[in-house]
Amino acid sequence: MNERKRKKYSRRLFEAVLDGDASRVRALLRAGADPGRPDREGTTPLYEASVNGRTGVARVLLRAGAAPDAESAGLGAEGTPLCAAACWGHTATVRELLAHGADPNLREEHGTGRTPLEWARDGGHPGTADVLVAAGAALPARSG
Repeated sequence: MNERKRKKYSRRLFEAVLDGDASRVRALLRAGADPGRPDREGTTPLYEASVNGRTGVARVLLRAGAAPDAESAGLGAEGTPLCAAACWGHTATVRELLAHGADPNLREEHGTGRTPLEWARDGGHPGTADVLVAAGAALPARSG
């Protein structure tokens, strides 16, 4: 597949992700779209699906080989898919990411930032935090 076609598929894939259209995402992946290819700003399709709570789309991307812990680098879209979903309390998406191997203790910003559990707790999403703890997210040490 040539680069021009790859860019076209990538652009269409992002449109389908934003629309939450899992069927269209699936069709584009079958046609050759890369589930892990970031857009020109560095945002990955899985991050976009996760931050918007598009669980069905995230599932399709993960099954197609999108890396659950790949960091997005887009402007305003930096971080891991799991941190993005946890931040906004998208519990079903958090569960899907965890089911596909996302690390509940992985700090974003290449290991120097916050954990998904920190995002969930600070965002006021106790149900999401509980799911992360049940998946093995480490509770922060109490200062004392």
